[in-house]
Amino acid sequence: MPSESPECLSEALQLLMTGDLAEHGWSQQNIFLPAELTVELAEECRALELSGALNHAAVGRGAAQAVRAEIRGDQILWLKAGQSSACDRYLQIMETLRLILNRKLFLGLDEYESHFAFYTPGSFYQTHLDRFRDDDSRTVSVVIYLNPDWLPEQGGALRLHPEGQPAQDISPIGSRLVLFLSADMLHEVLPATRDRLSLAGWFRRRPSLPG
Repeated sequence: MPSESPECLSEALQLLMTGDLAEHGWSQQNIFLPAELTVELAEECRALELSGALNHAAVGRGAAQAVRAEIRGDQILWLKAGQSSACDRYLQIMETLRLILNRKLFLGLDEYESHFAFYTPGSFYQTHLDRFRDDDSRTVSVVIYLNPDWLPEQGGALRLHPEGQPAQDISPIGSRLVLFLSADMLHEVLPATRDRLSLAGWFRRRPSLPG
């Protein structure tokens, strides 16, 4: 399996991402994943959708968890080590990024979780925070897009709502990475006119609230 060393992220890129995250609470990098890996992951996501392996995503936790398409319309599948060579390569890159964030920002991140997210045309995700009220382990949210040749007029933007700042719309162009602080950044997914594929993930630390 191809491996990624900590050197796969240049020092300049590390400084840019961690500086953005510390100063603004979010960071966008337009070409993050290698192009061939983006294609492999997109093909895997489409194959999972065609086979019926994706599940309609729920909102809430525990007994309150429910599928509510009027709030969230994506279909997902959580990644597991050994699922595919492409997923393993992606998870190794994220492990590299976890080490960088800990070294640069002292965040105490222990692990990373991630799932494919498939939005059919017209589906969306209303404004929300990624951190649960009773579990503060999610610390840094990650979105990586898997859509080739995406045009702005096709919609599907990730809309960030930085506190005290204008909203930021980020088009879901393939290989693009977005990081933001899970507890602070309100965000939403706008509807698109074509299928919208991504990987959503969270760097987690040990919770200080009862989960």
